[in-house]
Amino acid sequence: MGMYHNRPHVEDIRKMKKSGRKISMLFVSTPDEAAAAAAAGIHMLSIEGRYFDPEMRQAAGDCFVQVGLPYGSYGSFAGRPLATAEDYLRAAFHFAGIGGDALYCAASYDIQKTLCDNYIPVVGHIGLVPSYITWTGWRAVGKTADEAVRIWRHTQKLEQIGVFGAELEVVPDRVAKFLTENSSLVMLGMGAGKYADAQYLFTEDVCGYGKNHKPRHGKVYRNLGPELEKIQDERVAAFKDYKADVDSGRYPGYEHTVPIVDAEFDIFMKIVKG
Repeated sequence: MGMYHNRPHVEDIRKMKKSGRKISMLFVSTPDEAAAAAAAGIHMLSIEGRYFDPEMRQAAGDCFVQVGLPYGSYGSFAGRPLATAEDYLRAAFHFAGIGGDALYCAASYDIQKTLCDNYIPVVGHIGLVPSYITWTGWRAVGKTADEAVRIWRHTQKLEQIGVFGAELEVVPDRVAKFLTENSSLVMLGMGAGKYADAQYLFTEDVCGYGKNHKPRHGKVYRNLGPELEKIQDERVAAFKDYKADVDSGRYPGYEHTVPIVDAEFDIFMKIVKG
């Protein structure tokens, strides 16, 4: 969350919400994906902590980067699961030092509050929360009045403890509209309709190379799957040819070899043979 740079700060993202500007957001996991998003002018990126390093920060250019710390995940720098508020705080300062602009954290309220109390911009999670999936199953959340009230109370609680934004996942559009309009949280909508502050998709869905379940809200803009499969097939073929050359002695050939003139080699052999 470095101070001096050209990319947006939390304050700028909040201004975008206030003025009704649409925010685009992508989940990326490679420097190539991050660089493509930056070149395309995408506003925000979600990058999991295990992928976020100085190379990723540089590739992300002027995109605002939310560093994801899935609950109970291993801190890539700590080598142990994130469990306590102190673990999260250590992770937050580590990723802030690299240039993370906000930290995704869907842990307990007390852990989120500890981060907020230490001025870490926190993004929470509302609706379908993958790390709590055992409690809800894979489905839309908020389709009954009771459930919609529950996620509204959750929204209020996040706002109260100082959380700045939230992933709003697979929530009915009218409920999402109410939450977005009645909360200061920047709502990062994933399958939450057009009224969320941001629209957030996974690169694998946008580019058509996802191997996982295709969500209803996913939209394929280019189908790179077959091309990437072809590249992988060609990569395997190249490796097989290389191995065959090594096995048969065809590689390395003369053109891959550093020569030494006869006279120098003869002197060398005389010296070593004593």
